[in-house]
Amino acid sequence: MGIVFLNRMEIEREHEVGGAQVWIEEEGGLWTCGWNEETGGNQGQSERDIWYEGDMWNEMLAVYRHKLAAKLSEGYRPIIRDTFQEFLESGQRGRYTQKLICYSELHADEELYKQLTAWRRVKATEEHRAPYLIATNRALRLIGTFLPQTFEELRELPGIGESTVNRYGENILEHTRTIERKHSFPLDWVEHRLDEEEFEAWTYKSKERKFKREAERVRATRLLLESTRSGSTCVSLAQISQESGLERRELVEMMESLEKNGYSLEAVIEHEIQLVPQEQQLAVKEAYAELGDSFLKPVLKKVYGEEPPSEPGQDILYEQLRLLRIRYRREADRTTEADSAHAAENGSKAGTSSQVVIAPVAVNRSKSQRATGSD
Repeated sequence: MGIVFLNRMEIEREHEVGGAQVWIEEEGGLWTCGWNEETGGNQGQSERDIWYEGDMWNEMLAVYRHKLAAKLSEGYRPIIRDTFQEFLESGQRGRYTQKLICYSELHADEELYKQLTAWRRVKATEEHRAPYLIATNRALRLIGTFLPQTFEELRELPGIGESTVNRYGENILEHTRTIERKHSFPLDWVEHRLDEEEFEAWTYKSKERKFKREAERVRATRLLLESTRSGSTCVSLAQISQESGLERRELVEMMESLEKNGYSLEAVIEHEIQLVPQEQQLAVKEAYAELGDSFLKPVLKKVYGEEPPSEPGQDILYEQLRLLRIRYRREADRTTEADSAHAAENGSKAGTSSQVVIAPVAVNRSKSQRATGSD
């Protein structure tokens, strides 16, 4: 293996400084990355921990980012500042905003946060909107920690836009106005009260979570695409979920995106709906043709009645509808393409025919005009 990248990391402990090496190697298209942690005792000994081994560069990089961010959140720091270290620290929001978010996560009122999420869930049901469109989890934690009591204070919180204030401000303030708070607005005091080492550790921990999700999505994409190959044994969403770490709902969303980009995941769809009766699959297809495929709820009611099963049975039905919608859209696209090709072919034939028929007429008219002297 040829070393592509190598850096030494150190961590300060109570009575010593611990050391390790992070590395990336490549040979013949095979990528490996990992961590060598120096052990006590004989000098130069280390424990080799392989993070990734395979032929996918983007997957290796995603795993490397996640694992290294985890080590940084533990307190390890590089001896040589590398490009990834700079990448970790670039593209972040303003330092003030980051500190507000950090403080809200470290000092959250969990009981009030639960009340706010319950309110959001009810509001989302009433308005038929996704909960995150009303307020994100991060926004609710900021609200539950800093307890705004006026619209002006609510506007000071990052992630709370004017539309949110106008639409839900009064509902939100009903949860916070009655609670006594021991701080004031503006919130510039947060920057001085938050410990720098604590803030740095939180920053790397946030990056670790972000890169973990990226690594999971890259791995899931590879597994889904591998399922399209002939003879693949990995066509179960349960298996892909277990190996990637993503939930089934997220995998179905990824399938929808991959299908839009031209990949066919029929093997996975066929495996997942094999227990759905053919007449039921046909009823779903007809419902999409009649009602359109933008919304699932009308199709659910059309096929299963006005009172479909409650959770978790309803979740299973929605997943089946989404999988069948992927198939329906693919078949509809193929039909549209075939019709367009057929129309283009007929148009081409008609154009050729018109040239053969019309041209002589034009010639005859020309001769007639010359004979009679007409213009």
